[in-house]
Amino acid sequence: MAMCKVSSSVHFVTRSASGHGSGKAHWVPNTDMYETESGLVIKVELAGMRSDNLEITVEGSRLRISGNRPDGCRAPKCSFLMMEINYGPFESVLELPPGSGYDLSQAKASYLNGFLRIDVPLAHSPAKSTKVPIAEGK
Repeated sequence: MAMCKVSSSVHFVTRSASGHGSGKAHWVPNTDMYETESGLVIKVELAGMRSDNLEITVEGSRLRISGNRPDGCRAPKCSFLMMEINYGPFESVLELPPGSGYDLSQAKASYLNGFLRIDVPLAHSPAKSTKVPIAEGK
């Protein structure tokens, strides 16, 4: 079952590993999204990852953020008392409605201190499909 979080300007679609959606994602990272004078800012909490384990793809009005957080820090025979940190593959898809005023094809991304930040400027030309590079720290 796909979940949808809806705000005034963006649809946030998640995929689950239960066989619905893409069938690959196991969890969805915490995400903040806010507007500024120059555009849209998307901030995703992804502690314990490297930027080369992340992929951001733009397909028209959709922004797809996916990756895999490795679980290499657990002891082999541990017994959890609490487990709240998600590991493994994830995927988040954010869909801007037509005419939202943002140009996803010009998005810029950076990853610093466990947070992925994507800046999306106001639109000046039609959207196209592209991958968004991720810079280390800023």
